[in-house]
Amino acid sequence: MSHRLDFQPCVYIMASFNGQALYVGVTSDLMKRIGQHRDGYFDGHSKKYKTQRLVWFEVFGNMEAAIAREKQLKNWHRQWKINHVTASNPTWRDLAEDLGFPALAVY
Repeated sequence: MSHRLDFQPCVYIMASFNGQALYVGVTSDLMKRIGQHRDGYFDGHSKKYKTQRLVWFEVFGNMEAAIAREKQLKNWHRQWKINHVTASNPTWRDLAEDLGFPALAVY
């Protein structure tokens, strides 16, 4: 991928293996954040539901715009988020693999 994703504001959606749990977040370092999700670094929803697969992300020019987009997505109904991911990633594959991360083990 041509984007440099470390220190670039991004909004992202992580999903559990079965797609039942979603996590919407914002970061300035997507590569580091993917690793944190995969390692179970964050307590709470992300760790409990193992939202470890990157299924969608959007890059922004500044953090203010990224935070505004994150807030918008967090206010969406679950089905809207599902539709949004499906529109750009119909099979819900782990986009982190495209960024050099190894495939996750199926559990």
